[in-house]
Amino acid sequence: MKKAQTLSRGQRLVLLAPYLWIVAFLLAPLILILKISFSHTVLARPPYRPIFELSEGLAGFWTKAQTFTFDAYRVLFTDSLYINAYISSLTIAAVATLVTLLVAYPFALAMARAPEKWRPFLIGLAAAPFWTSFLIRVYAWIALLKDEGLINKGLIALGLIDAPIQMFATRFAVVIGIVYSYLPFMLLPLYAALERQNPALREASADLGATPMQTFLRVTLPLSREGIIAGVLLVFIPAVGEFVIPDLLGGSDTLMIGRTLWNDFFANHDWPTASAAAVLLLVLLIAPLAALERMRFGQKDLRP
Repeated sequence: MKKAQTLSRGQRLVLLAPYLWIVAFLLAPLILILKISFSHTVLARPPYRPIFELSEGLAGFWTKAQTFTFDAYRVLFTDSLYINAYISSLTIAAVATLVTLLVAYPFALAMARAPEKWRPFLIGLAAAPFWTSFLIRVYAWIALLKDEGLINKGLIALGLIDAPIQMFATRFAVVIGIVYSYLPFMLLPLYAALERQNPALREASADLGATPMQTFLRVTLPLSREGIIAGVLLVFIPAVGEFVIPDLLGGSDTLMIGRTLWNDFFANHDWPTASAAAVLLLVLLIAPLAALERMRFGQKDLRP
């Protein structure tokens, strides 16, 4: 019987580093936000008063426990502003994710089927948007989508329209901005899933009499499931809480939870309600995340 190999101190530290990172930059901020969500709003710096303080000891804990309320969370379910913000955010993010998938899949398929010597160049082009500032890229869409922007001027010059089309400061502009900004996050996982597929499977499908469309629907698409799930997660989750794109490209009626959180934190100075909204957003995202991860790992891998 082989003796179990023991890890050295350096190996233990290397294995421990990711967990320390998660605790420091994920769990600790989340616990702080959770604590603020149960606090009371006050006119001070910071603009909240914690319910529980470690310095007050156990006696203070029981005294404050009698005043413990869920007021900040109750507002989220009674104020139509927050209800509409959540619904609008989930809707816009879902539409943008679907459009991103439909746009990215053909490009990823073309990259995966391209000659091998061209693939590094194509991957570089897919990652090229990351070489410029995210904010500059969003500002560029303002110049494109405005009434006097390049798109409207081009359509008028071609005689396709007589008057400018209202595109800027609409939900359409927000969806376009999200699709453009997050397209590489969908494209690269799809390419990774499509590139490692065995070409012999498509040849076997064709030999059995399947049409190209039948081969795509029964072979290529199912085998790219993991890439689709990964891309959907990478686009949908940040899109729900997006702030910059709806703030710059959306109109006053474009309500998303990211803008609402910003207003509560910096304009209204209502940190408890804003923190509660952030916690609820995390809870709402955990359900689809868990479902997609279960779908990803719960089924057998169909790769040969």
